[in-house]
Amino acid sequence: MAENVEFESLVARYYEPLYQFAFSLTREEADACDLTQQTFVVWAAKGHQLRDAAKVKTWLFTTLHREFLNSHRRHTRFPQVDLDTAAAELPAAPAASESRLDTARVLAALAQVEEVFQAPVALFYLQDNSYLEIAEILGVPVGTVKSRLSRGLGQLQQLLARDIAAGKNPPPTSL
Repeated sequence: MAENVEFESLVARYYEPLYQFAFSLTREEADACDLTQQTFVVWAAKGHQLRDAAKVKTWLFTTLHREFLNSHRRHTRFPQVDLDTAAAELPAAPAASESRLDTARVLAALAQVEEVFQAPVALFYLQDNSYLEIAEILGVPVGTVKSRLSRGLGQLQQLLARDIAAGKNPPPTSL
């Protein structure tokens, strides 16, 4: 209970000056509010680590400034773009039915892959096993698993490309 009162008094005392500082950095009301709140979230998580209570104000302002810099870097690296504005830059995507490889087609092609490569491909892509797990299951070194996966995928890609080039109709989707 005492920590809660202490936190509330800290917020009451420093919210306004922190908000003003945040507003001077962001020049946006909503961003300044978010930044100020984030500063208090960090305080709630890490404030107990501060050894000198006289440095609370400095700690809060430093934290707010660091949060601002992190946020600014993030927005610079990953800018938000309105989808309508960027529509011309987006690649044309075919309809889902055109681009989807049918599961039955892939499984049929996998059955045509050399037997030694089928198990690693199936264990990795269908069962989500790691290289180490596949190595243990098959009793082979990890390097062999990687090699067999690579070669098996190569064969699978060739078979699927051949089927697509030949214009083979996909098998029925009901398995």
